Amino acid sequence: MFFKDVVGQDEIKKRLIRSVNEERISHAQLFSGPEGTGKVALAIAYAQFISCHNRTETDSCGVCPSCHKYQKLAHPDLHFVFPVFNSPKVKNPVSDDYLPNWRELIKKSPYFNLSQWLTHIDAGNAQGLIYERESDSIFRKLNLKSFESEFKVMIIWLPEKMHVACSNKLLKLIEEPPSKTLFVLITENEEAVIGTIRSRAQLVKFPFVDKESITQALRNIEGINETIIPDAVHLANGNYIKANEYLNPSEDEQFYFQKFQDMMRYAYKREVLEQIDWAEEMAKIGRDKQKAFFNFALRLIREYFVMNMKQSSLVYLKQEEKEWGARFAPFINERNIVAFFNEFELGIKHISMNGNPRIIFLDTALRMVRLIKR
Repeated sequence: MFFKDVVGQDEIKKRLIRSVNEERISHAQLFSGPEGTGKVALAIAYAQFISCHNRTETDSCGVCPSCHKYQKLAHPDLHFVFPVFNSPKVKNPVSDDYLPNWRELIKKSPYFNLSQWLTHIDAGNAQGLIYERESDSIFRKLNLKSFESEFKVMIIWLPEKMHVACSNKLLKLIEEPPSKTLFVLITENEEAVIGTIRSRAQLVKFPFVDKESITQALRNIEGINETIIPDAVHLANGNYIKANEYLNPSEDEQFYFQKFQDMMRYAYKREVLEQIDWAEEMAKIGRDKQKAFFNFALRLIREYFVMNMKQSSLVYLKQEEKEWGARFAPFINERNIVAFFNEFELGIKHISMNGNPRIIFLDTALRMVRLIKR
């Protein structure tokens, strides 16, 4: 992975390159920002640059033995930690058990979210977590001497998914790190990372990707229809994952949209039996996807409310969503918009607190009956 492969984020690239050239590499760094801003891609490019034997002023050389191994994600001094799940095939899993899947997904594209990762490893209804046992694997790897590079690099994706016991053990390593060790923690929810780790890591804030960079990246995709690029860039709103999803809609996005339509249709017609069946189905999809659905619903409610203002430049909807919204948007107004938001945010909160999903989704569906008639 090269810096040039990362979409946008030029200021952060310059900052990281300068830290290497000036030999001022902080041993623990927290890459924080929304999904789709290139944190994983930039973390790998940064690690490759640090280990490169013949780096240039702006990037890795790409030809030295270290770069070749990094491009295969198989460098012996590069380590990854990421959410995994228990399964009949893998008991007591750690990240290494899913490392081939991880490499496969990153080589395909380093721009992905948790839902896409869990789908890639066939997690089904399971939640992705970093279990306590992962800390033993981290300790073992980092207490070994470097094999080839000056630095051992540990990239931890979504530390907010880390078990508290694992976080506490990791804190000890960050406080007293082995010599020449670099931790790069990549988070999309900075506040969910335990405060003691946040306070000991250098914060690197990732902004949304600028439109020009997304446009250029999409133009470089072989065989792309350039007429759809402006819509993809507008809808992405700084999130490169969303730009790619516009070109290739994911099954999850299509599923969430269908279930949102069903929920509102049943509420409008007051079809209680259908609402019960709907809640049963939603209860089976797994907690991460349940929270993703509520976030998806929040987005649609916001967009349909803005759609009523007849300001197309402020609306971020796919064509299919716009077409359906032409009929549905009038039901979202100043009398119910806040209540809709409160219901969906409450759903996320209750799912996060391990509430019964059947009750949560049925309660939400029934409340829609009252709200949609306001």
